[in-house]
Amino acid sequence: MGVAPENTCLSREAGAQDASAAVAKVEPTPDGPMPVDPLSYDELLREYNQLRERSSRTTNALGSAAHDLKTPLSILNGYIELLQHEKLGSLNERQREILGDMQASGQRLQDFIQDFLSYTVLETGEMKMRYETGNVNPCLSEVCRLWAHRFQERGLALYFLANEKLPEFTFDSAKLQRVISNLLENASKFTPSGGTVWLHAEPYMWERRTPNNSARPGERRRQNNPLPNSVKVSVSDTGPGIPAEYHIEVFDDFFRLPGNEAQIEGMGLGLAIARRLVSAMGGKIWVESELGSGAKFSFIVPLKPAVIAPSKGKNK
Repeated sequence: MGVAPENTCLSREAGAQDASAAVAKVEPTPDGPMPVDPLSYDELLREYNQLRERSSRTTNALGSAAHDLKTPLSILNGYIELLQHEKLGSLNERQREILGDMQASGQRLQDFIQDFLSYTVLETGEMKMRYETGNVNPCLSEVCRLWAHRFQERGLALYFLANEKLPEFTFDSAKLQRVISNLLENASKFTPSGGTVWLHAEPYMWERRTPNNSARPGERRRQNNPLPNSVKVSVSDTGPGIPAEYHIEVFDDFFRLPGNEAQIEGMGLGLAIARRLVSAMGGKIWVESELGSGAKFSFIVPLKPAVIAPSKGKNK
C-alpha cells in the first residue's frame, strides 16, 4: 500500500500561480523529464471531479455485482444443504467430506459478498442507523454464541463474561454486533491454534475535548465529568501482534499486513468496515499491539448517540 500524498489546498484567489507551483505536467526527454504547461486551478478541479465520479461508478458497480451474486449463491447453498440431509439419496463418507468443503467455501464467498455490500453502503453514505435502548450484554452474548463453533473448529478458546456494571443505553444492536463480529473474525484469522481470544465490555469515561465559553476563542478544555459517558468494548488475542507502524493503516480499505497477503483469507475490508461503523455511531476505534504480544482492538461508543455521517476513505 502506498503512502497517501499530503493534501494540498488551493483557493481561487491564489489562482493559476499557486496551482502551477503545486502540480505540473511532465513529458519524458532523452535527458529526463521536462516540465511543460502546468495545470490551472480549473483543470485540477475538473480532474478531481472526474476521479470522484469514476470512484463513485466503481463503488456502485461493485455493490451491484455483489448483490447479483447473492441469488445464485443462495441457490447453490440450498442444494448443498439438500444433499447433506440426504433427501435425494444416501451419501458415502467421501461425498459428505466434499459437501462439507463446498459448504465452507460457500460460506466464505457469502462473507465476501456481505463485506462488499457493507462497504458500498458505507462508502456511498446510504447507511441508516436504527437505535434502541437496552442492555448490551445480551447483544455481546449472542455474537459469542454465533462465533463459538468457528472458534472451536480452529482450536481457539473464546471467553466473554457479562459485565453487570454496564448501564442501559441507546445503540444500534445490528451495527454493534457487526463491529464485534469483524473484530472476532480478525482475531480468529491471526491467532494460532491453541490460542485464546477475550471479549470484554465496560463503562468508560471518554475525555473528549469540548469548547469552553470562558476560554479564548478556539481553545478547548477537557470535560470535568467523573461519570462514564460511553461503553468500551475490547477484543484481545494471543496472536503474533501488529508492528506499531501499521496501527493506523490496518483500518484502511483493502489493507493487508505485508507478508500475510497469501496466507490469510479475506480482502482487507473487515477492519475498514468496523472503523466506518464505529465512526457512524459517534465513537472511535484503535489497536494496541506489539510483535509477539498479541493484539487488543478496542472501540468506544457514547451512551448518547451522536448524529454523525459515516466516514469515507482513510482515517483522518
